[in-house]
Amino acid sequence: MVTTHSLGFPRIGKNRELKFALEKYWRSEISQQDLLQQGQSLRQAHWQLQNKVTWLPVGDFSFYDHVLDTSALLGNLPARSQNETNDLDRYFQVARGQSANQDSCHAISAGEMTKWFDTNYHYIVPEFDANTAFTLNPDNLIAQIKQAQQQHQQVKPIILGPVSYLWLGKSKDDTNKLDLLDSLVAVYEQLLITLAQEGIEWVQIDEPIVVTELDDSWHHALKQAYFCLNKTPVKLLLTSYFGELKENLHLVCELPIAGLHIDAVNGFSEINKVVDWLPSHKVLSLGVIDGRNIWKTDLNSCLDWLEPLHERLQDRLWLAPSCSLLHVPVDLTNETEIDDDIKSWLAFAIQKMDELDILATALNQGYLSVQQQLQDNSTAILSRQQSTRVHNLTVKARTVSVDKAIATRQSPYNKRALIQKEHFNLPLFPTTTIGSFPQTTEIRQKRKSFRQGVLTEQDYHQFIKDEIKDVIEAQEAIGLDVLVHGEPERNDMVEYFGQQLEGYAFSQFGWVQSYGSRCVKPPILFGDISRPKAMTVEWAKYAQSLSDKPVKGMLTGPVTILNWSFVRNDQPHSETCLQLALAIRDEVLDLEKAGINIIQIDEAALREGLPLRRSQWQSYLDWAIYSFKVTANGVRDETQIHTHMCYSEFNDIIEAIAEMDADVITIETSRSDMVLLDVFNEFDYPNDIGPGVYDIHSPNIPTVEKITMLIKKASQRIPAERLWLNPDCGLKTRGWAEVKPALAAMVAASRILRASI
Repeated sequence: MVTTHSLGFPRIGKNRELKFALEKYWRSEISQQDLLQQGQSLRQAHWQLQNKVTWLPVGDFSFYDHVLDTSALLGNLPARSQNETNDLDRYFQVARGQSANQDSCHAISAGEMTKWFDTNYHYIVPEFDANTAFTLNPDNLIAQIKQAQQQHQQVKPIILGPVSYLWLGKSKDDTNKLDLLDSLVAVYEQLLITLAQEGIEWVQIDEPIVVTELDDSWHHALKQAYFCLNKTPVKLLLTSYFGELKENLHLVCELPIAGLHIDAVNGFSEINKVVDWLPSHKVLSLGVIDGRNIWKTDLNSCLDWLEPLHERLQDRLWLAPSCSLLHVPVDLTNETEIDDDIKSWLAFAIQKMDELDILATALNQGYLSVQQQLQDNSTAILSRQQSTRVHNLTVKARTVSVDKAIATRQSPYNKRALIQKEHFNLPLFPTTTIGSFPQTTEIRQKRKSFRQGVLTEQDYHQFIKDEIKDVIEAQEAIGLDVLVHGEPERNDMVEYFGQQLEGYAFSQFGWVQSYGSRCVKPPILFGDISRPKAMTVEWAKYAQSLSDKPVKGMLTGPVTILNWSFVRNDQPHSETCLQLALAIRDEVLDLEKAGINIIQIDEAALREGLPLRRSQWQSYLDWAIYSFKVTANGVRDETQIHTHMCYSEFNDIIEAIAEMDADVITIETSRSDMVLLDVFNEFDYPNDIGPGVYDIHSPNIPTVEKITMLIKKASQRIPAERLWLNPDCGLKTRGWAEVKPALAAMVAASRILRASI
């Protein structure tokens, strides 16, 4: 019989219950017990939705982030939070930071946050130093196991593996992370023994780094760790996802583990190699349902290659989604506004679990037992393949006929910079923001009323104009040098553009966790992309009419729109990205014609789209950077192009970023205390740069002194005449009570810096 299991389920709830409970707790509107009860209820509901699997997952639920949960499990929360005696509040201090208050005279900085491999999920980076000592703290996990055991006969805890945990973390001093392995593995041994005492037979231990390029020291660490953990009385299912094992394949198959999970969607070509190499006493789990995207699985095609494997492996074959379903929305059935044809092509988390059950039933009981389900699936797959809504010959012809010369600016940066300096006459250390300002409850309510037809288009547009006017006046009062319109009309930096492009569809409830309580609703890119009309020009022109200072036109770049959408999987991403680039290029040129001379094209997701293996980076960067340049480089020399990147390790692609040739780049550096700028000690970045001077994801309000200190650090690497001051990301998630004093501190710091030159 085929065994089925899940690698993890979305945490947020069908209606984002976790998000709203967290935010109420942080506002002190509910008690800790209320929050914990909400967590219990969500876990129970999610287990019920997965009750057909053989092994029920436990430990995949988190109140903020599973990597931070692992740090708490291992007693490795930063020392700066040790004064907090409440475990949950200490956990949130590390996740979000804490302002100085009557209980604490010192602000507590949040842990560094970065992207989880090549996804849009963010994790809190583990911190290590010479004083790091691990101590098992299993109470939270044990409580979840006991709750799950009441729901299901067989449960499978999910933990992040020790080697990946070290690999994902950062040393805050000269400590070699691998020197911590022995003490870390000792705590993992204690954990696995404790789990065995709770009646646990199988443990899913995630080691996602095995799909990356690892040197000999990390290979040795994997061998060392698992030869130790093999002595414990549980069976370990080592889990990989997001890619192929490649040169790590033989190593992973030979590790002393009871089973191995591989991503059969992204690593399909390796399945037979793994089957041949994996010892006959080990289980092989195949991730056959795509856990990263929302398209239906071609079940009949899948069964064609699964059936002979089942005959060969028999009970050793397990089936699962390719990775945790954390990365897809919860339920498709509530979507009433998606076109029926397009909806028939989709599967969210609950539907993916149904697909898994159909596959297992077909193999275990015969195809006739699920004949109708297989026929329905075949009809949907064929419908998508043949749809004229997916394929637009005019769009395809435009991409084929593109002249590569359109990706080059008229003049090199050093010439453009002189022209722009004279044109804008900005002071040293010019100040600006990343684009968005607080999305207040009133803004969201007005947008909802307009969408529902309660508010007329005329009234809604007047409301948006009033909001833009308020934002411009606020920035003028604060003293910023380059203004933005605040984006009150935008629900999301990707969805807003997708709603105005051909080739997109949209869900009502397709929310996915980005970090903590922050959820995004990726649009569904199902077909060829074109721009029927201007998307932002009206609002940008109006905002510029309100001020003599330059107002930036704000756009999302093609690579970010691609990476933050659920993207069609029937053509190369490079082709889809070029279609997006041409559509956004049309918008850039229309903004310029309308008199908008500073245009920001955000590429926040450029780094996260990198393949997990460095050997494959150049191919991706070639088409990604080219797409950005197609978008940006049709403008005159007087027009200043900005771009923004956030929460990504960009140092290792700095040459590619320089190749983008944006006049100004703004980046996130505040959580790393400007450490991310170390790359400029070795690389002479040629253009202007704005290192984020404060963390907008924390409620902490920065001091003038802290901002001044950070920019002085930056000026040791980058000439003062090429430095800008800005927050590290957009301000939509913050309140005005935080935004105004934070920006005022930034402006005050800029004036101090100017006076010091």
